Amino acid sequence: MTKKIKFGTDGWRSVIAEDYTFDNVRRCTQGFASYLKENGDEGKWIVIGYDKRFQSENFSKTAAEVMVANGFQVYLTDRATPTPVISFAVTKKNAAAAINITASHNPPTDNGFKVRDQFGGAIAPDGLNRIEILIPDDANDVLTIPYDKAVNEEKIVLFNPEDEYISHIQNLVDIQGIKDAGLHLVYDPMWGNGAGWFSKILAGGKTKITEIHNERNPSFPDMLRPEPIPPNINVGLAKTIEVNADVLIINDGDADRLGVGDENGNFINQLQVYALMAYYMLEIRNKRGPIVKTLSTTSMLNKLGKIYDVPVYETGVGFKYVAPKMMETNALIGGEESGGYAFRNNVPERDGILAGLFILDLIVKTGKKPSELLTLLFSIVGAHYYDRIDTKFEGDREEKKQKILNANPDTIGGLKVTGLNASDGYKFSLEDGGWLLIRFSGTEPVLRVYCETTHEDCVQDILEDGLKIAGIK
Repeated sequence: MTKKIKFGTDGWRSVIAEDYTFDNVRRCTQGFASYLKENGDEGKWIVIGYDKRFQSENFSKTAAEVMVANGFQVYLTDRATPTPVISFAVTKKNAAAAINITASHNPPTDNGFKVRDQFGGAIAPDGLNRIEILIPDDANDVLTIPYDKAVNEEKIVLFNPEDEYISHIQNLVDIQGIKDAGLHLVYDPMWGNGAGWFSKILAGGKTKITEIHNERNPSFPDMLRPEPIPPNINVGLAKTIEVNADVLIINDGDADRLGVGDENGNFINQLQVYALMAYYMLEIRNKRGPIVKTLSTTSMLNKLGKIYDVPVYETGVGFKYVAPKMMETNALIGGEESGGYAFRNNVPERDGILAGLFILDLIVKTGKKPSELLTLLFSIVGAHYYDRIDTKFEGDREEKKQKILNANPDTIGGLKVTGLNASDGYKFSLEDGGWLLIRFSGTEPVLRVYCETTHEDCVQDILEDGLKIAGIK
């Protein structure tokens, strides 16, 4: 019996050659094509792009063959392209949707299938559910035509969206100011789609770029996976110290997430980066508008919202929740704990390239080093400390979920529990304004335990208690 394909937090991901096969990519694409036809989009253009993982370019061609056979026309990127650039191309080309062949930050064994709407943003949960329902059980029920035939009939058009995207972001950030600043930047694209992008965008100025991990290598040496968090970024942090650079900018494998290291080779975590990004928009750029955050990201945003008198909206985890809320509220910025940030006047999609440029502009405009910016942030909202533990689990998810609900702890990490939000995972509010979140990954058999607190000495105790509540210890 054919296995059902389930969409997680951000599309479908699975192990190459085990579940992630050409036939299953065809099935996924057929489900998406049927969904778009239900919405009246038949005959419109679809953008399809891909990353540098094993066989991604060929999986993307397979998806294109199915879309054309279903009555669509396809703009297919002619090279591995960052996810935010693919999303921007949807709006630039006035396309109906996009398919992106990428597993983002997953291990090298995996590949994935992301879908985007006409705004270049993630499709809301009800839409993803409908796509799942429309995925045929049998690959024999998929419509497809040969790739070469579709190209010859100009129903598949190869294109490079690079120049149009770069022209677009020049209207959003002071590129020339960064070029002229004379910074020394270490850039780590993690063997992925971001390779060469910062060098091209910032070419011709005084700012110097040392780029590492910038070749195609689907095995991702020097890291467990192309995710911009420790220990995957340790080589980049060491390089920053070695060359005496001002900052480390890291993008994940498809360049939609951002990691940052300071001038001393210390990691600035994703929650701190998000708060810095919000401060930059509100204080340095003097912009106003709602902030959208997932429940797994920082309470520093709530404090900044009060200081600058802007609303803060909290959603479930994943841009399938963040993107629709950004559109609904005309948000200034949206983001999540994983290091994905989106911005007004861009597509409602994580953009690790633009986010990295905004961090560089913050450094330039304030004249402060990254470590000094973090000190400045803490002087405004107070010091906040964060960590997370990811652990593989076995057994029944529902049983573990019930165990967490039944735990009902009075204290976690020595801090009094003041509430529980079970809307997406299990978020325990703590007396200091911090929190513990226990959540099952939507894309892997992984349990994530996260916390944020104003008590640095409580972080590990909170995480340990979280693992016990989940029945892991």
